[in-house]
Amino acid sequence: MQDAGENVTPIEPSRKLSDAIREVKNALADRDDVVVDLREAHRMRLDLLAAELAPVFADVPADDDSFDFVVSAGLQPRLWIDAVTHVAMGRDRRTYRFLKDTRIGRVVLAESTEMKTVADHVTRYVAERVVERQRMMEGGPEPALTGFARPPVAEAEPPLRAARQGGAGFWPALFSTLGVIAAGALVGLAVAAVLFWDRLTALKISF
Repeated sequence: MQDAGENVTPIEPSRKLSDAIREVKNALADRDDVVVDLREAHRMRLDLLAAELAPVFADVPADDDSFDFVVSAGLQPRLWIDAVTHVAMGRDRRTYRFLKDTRIGRVVLAESTEMKTVADHVTRYVAERVVERQRMMEGGPEPALTGFARPPVAEAEPPLRAARQGGAGFWPALFSTLGVIAAGALVGLAVAAVLFWDRLTALKISF
């Protein structure tokens, strides 16, 4: 009977853990270099876009602090326009993506490889925000308690009470209607009596 240990393949002495660790470190270093290169490339393009938009940012009123206009650092640099909108680069490192965070998720306001196209969309967005703020300041915000100052609404009359009131007014209305009908009948009888009286008078004269 053969020993079970005879079927085990011995590990080659040349394969060491230190060599594997060195390979992993080299791979991570190469990947980090790629990540750094991508980040730097993204930031460089966003810096160019920020320079293109510098005159627009300079024209924003000084008292309007709702805009950011800053390129953030990180794994994915972003040119922040305000708290909910920013420009980021696509995966191809050439496409500018103007994004907005909403309640239903993130939406794309503009996307193009042309920097000027995205800059035009950002300029339009900034202009709309500035005009919106000016109109709000000129018109004045609506008081928060306006809804509580509305005049009270008359409550609907209970059906039972309305029915009772309708029943109480039924008999006077009926008597009034019958009175009108009786008066009309009397007038009709009087007219008929006058006409027949004239005919009877004419018959007596003929006899």
